[in-house]
Amino acid sequence: MRIIIADCTAHYSGRLHATLPLARRVVLIKADNSVLIFSELGSYKPLNWMAAPCTLKEITTDQLDTSYIDLTQDIGQAPELIIRAAAQKSDDVLEVVFQQIISDQTVDLGTDPGLSKDGVEEHLQELLAEQITRVGDGVRLIRREFPTPIGPVDIMAVDEQGKHIAIEIKRHGGIDGVEQLTRYVQLLNRDPLLAPVRGVFAAQTITPQARTLAEDRGFTCLLLDYDEMKGTQDGLLRLF
Repeated sequence: MRIIIADCTAHYSGRLHATLPLARRVVLIKADNSVLIFSELGSYKPLNWMAAPCTLKEITTDQLDTSYIDLTQDIGQAPELIIRAAAQKSDDVLEVVFQQIISDQTVDLGTDPGLSKDGVEEHLQELLAEQITRVGDGVRLIRREFPTPIGPVDIMAVDEQGKHIAIEIKRHGGIDGVEQLTRYVQLLNRDPLLAPVRGVFAAQTITPQARTLAEDRGFTCLLLDYDEMKGTQDGLLRLF
């Protein structure tokens, strides 16, 4: 990872045209040659960038020719460095003109193990399968990822009367999740060995619109408290 702190301008051309006027910024150049420009304030997203795959060309002051006259006019003096990133699959070009470089460092970050997420849908599914009676007394688990021709149902269970329950799990339950559960229940109810199948829409949060739609279609809404469920799993006594 190359990290450059500098007073710079930047111009993006190709499918769109965008210009960053002279200001002090951080420019990151990754091992895959992608270039990202950040400011001190504002969004976590870069102000501008060129994603890989792309090729890089560096031009120092003594290599400048007339093709870069326009780039130097706005800053009033020859730049210390120009980095030109050109996309390989399009005509897009990002040109960063460094007037004054404050810091230029290259750091080997090594191999990143990746982000470990806690509380994702897979974890909610695992916990609810282990604590299936949260769906109702006497409910028993059939299996997780119950296969159907249009995709797996998160959890399939049966109630104390032996009737099947299809459970769709989301972190944040919206209308799309209810529509997904609707498709599963409609398909499963065509199978005489499973019908009647009722639906349960389970999520950490459920929007009012999704709740209204789910209940209108005869589904039960179940709010999941991940921290509380996880506490039950590890056997710890939690007051809140």
